[in-house]
Amino acid sequence: MTLPTRLLTVVPCRAGDHGGLQTVQGKDTSEPDRNVTARGLLLDAEHAFLRAEFRLVRPLLQRFQNEFGTSDTDDTSMRHAILRAALAARAGNWPEAARWCPDRDDLGWADTDIVHSLAVSALRRLSEEGRHSEASTAALVIVLWAHLLDEEDLSDFHGLLSERRDTPVPEELWEEARRHLHGRITDLLHALDVRAGRDALAAWRTAWEAECDGIDPVVVPSAADPDGLIPLGLAAGHLVRHGRRADLLDAYTARHPDTTAWSVDAPDHRACADALSQALAGRGQDRVRAGEWTSALSDFSTAVRLGRTLGAEEQQAVLRAAANVGRTNTGRGNSPVTRIQGLDLAHALLPQDNSLAAELTAELVRQGQRVFKSDPAQSRRRFARALEVTPEDPDARSGLDDHLRADLARGDKLCVDDVRGLLERDPECVSARKWLGDHYAELARTATAAPDTDTDDTRTTLERRVELLSLAVDIADPARNSQVREQLDTAVLLLAEHLEATASPSDVIDLFLRDLIRTGVSARFDQTVESAYLNRARERERAGDPGGARRDRVCADRIGAGLPAQGLLFGPGPGPHARGRGRDDTGQEALF
Repeated sequence: MTLPTRLLTVVPCRAGDHGGLQTVQGKDTSEPDRNVTARGLLLDAEHAFLRAEFRLVRPLLQRFQNEFGTSDTDDTSMRHAILRAALAARAGNWPEAARWCPDRDDLGWADTDIVHSLAVSALRRLSEEGRHSEASTAALVIVLWAHLLDEEDLSDFHGLLSERRDTPVPEELWEEARRHLHGRITDLLHALDVRAGRDALAAWRTAWEAECDGIDPVVVPSAADPDGLIPLGLAAGHLVRHGRRADLLDAYTARHPDTTAWSVDAPDHRACADALSQALAGRGQDRVRAGEWTSALSDFSTAVRLGRTLGAEEQQAVLRAAANVGRTNTGRGNSPVTRIQGLDLAHALLPQDNSLAAELTAELVRQGQRVFKSDPAQSRRRFARALEVTPEDPDARSGLDDHLRADLARGDKLCVDDVRGLLERDPECVSARKWLGDHYAELARTATAAPDTDTDDTRTTLERRVELLSLAVDIADPARNSQVREQLDTAVLLLAEHLEATASPSDVIDLFLRDLIRTGVSARFDQTVESAYLNRARERERAGDPGGARRDRVCADRIGAGLPAQGLLFGPGPGPHARGRGRDDTGQEALF
């Protein structure tokens, strides 16, 4: 019998005096004895279990509970728990055995013989046909054997084997046996995973390796879950640390096919974000080496979205992929979409790299020009994206302006800000000037006065009309300027009269000082303004401001001097003081 096989063999321990009751067959274990101790009762129960005197074990444990209750010492508590687990396992109640089994960091307090016995029983149970779904049994196997085969703490189990062989176990033989048994357990768990269709994240093999690998226990038998014996994040981290990133990515992608939703900010992905980002960054490097440029950039992009900061080597890999994306080794380029998408990903990863920004901008402009006539919508998107990358790029701006001129020529529906921007860049663009002038004039025409019951709304409406018509006059083409000018004059007069009736004299004067109508153009407007100055002069006198009143009267006199002696039938005429002045020199700028 080789040593690896003997590891699975339960050998009864020798009876001895442990300071408690001697559990010989036929003895009443419930008789009172003042010398009985908690430790003695548990030792007798352990010996009875290992000698297969099972009818004695339960009464001893019951007496332990009755006389000592829950012990506050770690060794007796763990010894009691592992015995209860072993009894439940013997009765075939494996969920109950898992519930009683301590965690691995507490198993050192339990009796090694009982731990080994339960470990052997659990492994045999799991090896039986049809046990591939017993998560509680798998958890027991993993925790118990990880404890027994722990390389850092082999003293108890090693000593147990030496005692059973009546001779020390040579170190080289022990290492061979330990590796052999570890491999057998790994193979068994993997076979059960395959049979049950568990992926790498939920695999019992992953939980076993993580339990053996970690300093802290990760499998809790009492919380065994059929969907996974260890938390998802721990499983993902283990797979990455052990070079199984492909297994991790395959399993996670099968669970979450939409990789665009993978983000450290998404609750569904936060647990595995760190491990996934490491795996993706590693795969991205591999794909760059294999010349899979677009896939590599996609991996790096997803890794960053999951919270990874690219290191120097990874940044160099991104630059290499960007330089080659959309190109093949034979020199033939792939689709422009592939090229642009790849450069876009690279630019998002390294926004501070000016060369990437310049290359992406040039490619976008090139493709925008290529489809200018065949696909105008796509062409616009290309130019607009180029401006986002390089806001001052002249070629991208020129491309969008050319599209805007074509829209103006066709009479398409346009955005006011776009046309204003074009006119600012090209003041000689007649079509833009005409469109804006007509636009503002139409807005002014449709703006109607509010009901008289709402004075504030009426003023707002009139001011809006004046503003729109003023813009139209500034922009309109010469052919329509006189017509729009007349509309503005009428709108300003209506606003002035409304202000005279409902507001203060200063409001009328402020409108006049905006220089929307020059003095001498509308006698009614000039008279309204003259009255406003005179009224404000009287108010200032009453308020004790003779200087202000005097200045207002001077302004009123100047305006009045330009008025005709009586209103003309067909519009205003030039006043006597206006003679000798230039056509546009009304002296309005000198009123204050």
